[in-house]
Amino acid sequence: QVQLVESGGGLVQAGGSLRLSCAASGRTFSRYILGWFRQAPGKERESVAAISRTGDSKYYADSVKGRFTISRDNAKNTVYLQMNSLKPEDTDVYYCAAKQTVGWVVPQGNEYDYWGQGTQVTVSS
Repeated sequence: QVQLVESGGGLVQAGGSLRLSCAASGRTFSRYILGWFRQAPGKERESVAAISRTGDSKYYADSVKGRFTISRDNAKNTVYLQMNSLKPEDTDVYYCAAKQTVGWVVPQGNEYDYWGQGTQVTVSS
């Protein structure tokens, strides 16, 4: 079992930055691909970014490329999402997710094993 707890959300003006963190319980953090998703009420969940077990491989949605950076610290059991140049359309609840695996293939949302409770990000114009 892995428990994921997100933090770092909040209200920011357009053009600003936020860094989301997701802390995981357990001793097998390095076995998991980690991902960030976002979803607003009435909208489909969107995959934002994902990172391989070692951090060597990363995936970004086109909508966030060049603005968001995913990273992980396996010693701290934490994955981060640095969000720069934020836009009002980035407003959503952001979730982290974990999938235990041995390789690097970007998982679909329904392939993740564990999810956090979400953190709200609001970008004002």
